[in-house]
Amino acid sequence: MSNTQIWEKVDHYITERLIPQDPILDQVLSANQAAGLPAYDVTPNQGKFLNLLVHLHGSKRILEIGTLGGYSTIWLARALPADGKLVTLELDPLHAQVARANLSLASVDGCIELRVGDALEQLAQMKEEGVEPFDFIFIDADKPNNPHYLKWALHFSHPGTVIIGDNVIREGEVINENTQDPRVKGVREFYDLLADEARITATAIQTVGSKGYDGFVIGLVKG
Repeated sequence: MSNTQIWEKVDHYITERLIPQDPILDQVLSANQAAGLPAYDVTPNQGKFLNLLVHLHGSKRILEIGTLGGYSTIWLARALPADGKLVTLELDPLHAQVARANLSLASVDGCIELRVGDALEQLAQMKEEGVEPFDFIFIDADKPNNPHYLKWALHFSHPGTVIIGDNVIREGEVINENTQDPRVKGVREFYDLLADEARITATAIQTVGSKGYDGFVIGLVKG
């Protein structure tokens, strides 16, 4: 049995044992597939991980950069208190259309603002609007722009804000300093900014599973 097959079986085991079957989330993934969205969603155990982090942190305001079909959005939103709010940014109008239907299906649309358009433009517009800082920020969009997203995440943070970045190992390519892949370059610059930025303390965790070999960065904004 290959490593990939083992990783997939372990993911299935974890999900089967620790994450109750959820027909709504199953329908969300099916809707994403039917609409032809890329299979970039977090896995169920990763979604539950994000959900638990929000619960543990007691976050009331979440910013998500990269909605796709709203699968991770739902996991995050379900951890919010009754007065919580989540702002999520999506470039592709089709993805946003699918996400809106999924968020409505999951009955979390009431606490979510889905903004459609280029994320960097949306973030600049949010600054102009005087949008308040967030308690929890999840970065899971186009990797070449990760450094820019981190700068904006810090702008919309306060002491104690948690910042999560997804897909930061890239099958180990992150250590390839000669890479020409713009996604890997973006992630490497993301690490450089984290290393040099005095306002945040961070670490990264490598992961394996049904989505292959990758990982998360988790950072805490300091006072």
